Amino acid sequence: MSKFRIRPARLATGGIFALAGLIFWVSFSTADGTNIRTDDSLLRLSDLIRDRSDKNHSLEATAADIRAQVDALAERDGESTEEERRVLRERKRAAGTSAVSGSGLTVTLTDAPADATPLVPGVPDPEPNDLVIHQQDLQAVVNALWKGGAKGVRVMDQRLISTSAVRCVGNTLILQGRVYSPPYEVTAVGDTEELRQALESTPAIQSYLQYVEAYGLGWEVDTRQEVTLPGYKGTVDLQHATPAE
Repeated sequence: MSKFRIRPARLATGGIFALAGLIFWVSFSTADGTNIRTDDSLLRLSDLIRDRSDKNHSLEATAADIRAQVDALAERDGESTEEERRVLRERKRAAGTSAVSGSGLTVTLTDAPADATPLVPGVPDPEPNDLVIHQQDLQAVVNALWKGGAKGVRVMDQRLISTSAVRCVGNTLILQGRVYSPPYEVTAVGDTEELRQALESTPAIQSYLQYVEAYGLGWEVDTRQEVTLPGYKGTVDLQHATPAE
C-alpha cells in the first residue's frame, strides 16, 4: 500500500494538562454554581452537552417557525417590487437559508470496530485513532463537494452556510451548537458525476480510503435521484466585520 497519513497516537504531557484544565473549566461553567453530583451517580459532561444539544434543536425549530411567519407577513404586506423579491430569493438561495432540490450524493462515514485488525497483509496493528472518523475526514468530504459544484450541503440534519464550522471533539461531531455521533452523513445537491469526480480527486479522501481498506472504516457514496435540502434554520450572528484599530 502507499504510505499512510500520520494520525497522532498520543498527546504530549503539556497537552494532557491543558485538556484536563479545559474539562474542569467547562464542567464548572456548565454547573453554574449548582451541584451536578447526585446521590446516585455523577452526571457525565457528555450527557449535559447532549441535553443542551437537544434544547438547541428545539429552540432552532421554534425560531425557524417564527421567522417563516415574519417572512410571509413581510412579503404579503411589504411594498417591494417583483424584481426586489426575486433578488431576495436569489440571495437566500446563495446564503443557504432557503431549500434547494435536485439530484445529488450522500456520503456516509463510519468508525471501524473497536477490535478491528488489519485487513491487508503487512499493515501494522491499528492505533485507536486509526479506527475513528476525524474532523479532517469530514472537512475533506465537505470541501470536495463544494469544489464539485454543490448547490447546497447538509451534514447530518443541518444545512451548512458560509459561517458553519465542522468540528470534532473526541469521537463526536459538534455542529452549530448540536452534538452528533457516527455514522456521519453528508448530502449534497448538484451534478452527481462532478461531485463524484471531486471526491475521487481529493488527496485527503484518498488517504482516508487507505484506512478503509486497511482497517474497515466505513465509506459509502450513494446517488440520489431527487433530494431536498431544507434551508438553514439557525440564527446568523455575524452581521458585519470591521478592521481592528
